[in-house]
Amino acid sequence: MTSKILRVDMNELKVSCEEVPERWRNLGGRALTSTIVAEEVPPTCHPLGPRNKLVFASGIVTGTSAPTSGRISVGGKSPLTGGIKEANAGTSFAQKLARAGIKAIIVQGMSKDKYYLLNIAKGKRDLIEATPWCGRGLYEAFAQLREKFGKDVAICATGIAGELSGAAAGVAFNDIEGLSSRYAGRGGLGAVMATRGLKFIVVDDEGGPGVEIKDKELFKKGTKKLTDALTTHGVTKPGGTLNTYGTDALINVINEAGALPHRNFSSGYDELAPLVGGEKKAETIKKRGGERPHMCSPGCIIQCSEVWVKEGGKDPVGVLEYESVWALGPNCGIYNLDDVGELNRACNDLGVDTIEMGDTIAVAMEGGLAKFGDGKKALELMEEIRKGTPLGRILANGTEFTGKALGVTRIPTVKGQGIPAYDPRPIKGIGVTYATTPMGADHTAGYAIAPEILGVGGKVDPLDTKKADLSRGLQQATAFIDTSGYCLFIAFAVMDIPEGLEGAVESCNAVLGTKWTVNDAVALGAKVLDIERNFNKAAGLTRAHDRIPEFMKLEPLPPKNVVYDVTDAELDKVYPN
Repeated sequence: MTSKILRVDMNELKVSCEEVPERWRNLGGRALTSTIVAEEVPPTCHPLGPRNKLVFASGIVTGTSAPTSGRISVGGKSPLTGGIKEANAGTSFAQKLARAGIKAIIVQGMSKDKYYLLNIAKGKRDLIEATPWCGRGLYEAFAQLREKFGKDVAICATGIAGELSGAAAGVAFNDIEGLSSRYAGRGGLGAVMATRGLKFIVVDDEGGPGVEIKDKELFKKGTKKLTDALTTHGVTKPGGTLNTYGTDALINVINEAGALPHRNFSSGYDELAPLVGGEKKAETIKKRGGERPHMCSPGCIIQCSEVWVKEGGKDPVGVLEYESVWALGPNCGIYNLDDVGELNRACNDLGVDTIEMGDTIAVAMEGGLAKFGDGKKALELMEEIRKGTPLGRILANGTEFTGKALGVTRIPTVKGQGIPAYDPRPIKGIGVTYATTPMGADHTAGYAIAPEILGVGGKVDPLDTKKADLSRGLQQATAFIDTSGYCLFIAFAVMDIPEGLEGAVESCNAVLGTKWTVNDAVALGAKVLDIERNFNKAAGLTRAHDRIPEFMKLEPLPPKNVVYDVTDAELDKVYPN
């Protein structure tokens, strides 16, 4: 029972199955997507041109009963950063793809006349014309696709922003209700998908071979260790922080640390922030009849997700994550959860990354297109994307593109990608990760917030500028987790409970038949980073791209009134070669 590589040639409109090469056999998730991209995509190609490819790969343990393991990686050359990209999502699509016996999907070539849907069901892999579902919002499209193909199918899509070739376009997946709310959002890979001519993928795993586990006893032992860690750690346990309040619990924490960016990174604190915090949101969801806690995909035992609804339990959006609430809320000077919820709905519907779009709207506000705090005008700007107007096309291309078009100098990006919800001036280590990860500004690439603010994995001074070793170690560990198929949030538990990390590694060994140690797992993460950095170097990225925006070095951030003062030499120590 061996998984296959599914190669989709959009030039020839052919789908073929290939044996997995030996060199890819023990890879999954990020390790597999980045390896395939590095081997098959010319680093200097145009990201939206015919030589780029889009790769989907579930994690090593995804599709099994391993807890909190429903992750999929999407890879390609990013139109936003110009380098390699892996974007990650938690969704049943990942589990169904793995159980259907598909290790990876490689999409290559371009169909220039029509959009197509790839239908994977009961041994069939067909490309069918997608015209009936194009040019419309993804909430509507997903509902129609489920009506046609079945309520239990999993769906992947690129939205209207992708059809515009917008570099802010993400790749959407279904949540457990079937809504288009789960995103591999970062890096513009939705535009890569659309320019291949592939609009949707639908997967039905009924009758699939499932995921082979080569050592069932070891799998049972390893997953128990990880489950024990997740169900006892204060952040991840039932009734713990994430389970009770979701990721948005961080709004108040980071605001009190003076590092929550408000009004396009012009302040780190505002007394209005609790109005959109996790505590307020959880209370509102309970009153309205939404759902919280909630699973992003079957088998998640952390359950940090939710279903946000309007008054009376109407019009479910899906989850309002911390990053999304911050980006579309405080970063735009908006402190009304209903406005944030509708902006999040618009992002999900149009197929854009919430972080990139929140940064984009904030820059647009600074550029004079709206006033900070005007949620209704922000929604009008989103509608420009839906209409495909010239302004909409500018906004769909993200923060840096919009800032340059409007002559704004405070543009919060690294390698062209919008900075997430932690200002690096008072939290130095996360800034080191933003600067040096191959992915562009990305908090998930090496989550220094854990030790710097939350005291997970030890406690370090957030203002200490010597953070190269910390960031490097976190980036390596993260690359392994992204490969395994486990959610990054297992890191909260396994950083404090070593047996949990042992269990995660053992469960991968059980599936693959390998004998990795924890050190081997970290070494695999380091190898993945080397592959990604070598691609970026060949694509023309240099140390000059491993830097924080100039305004953060010059403008003190209230209330702590600090600048980003990590030296270039310290940044270069993360990857000396």
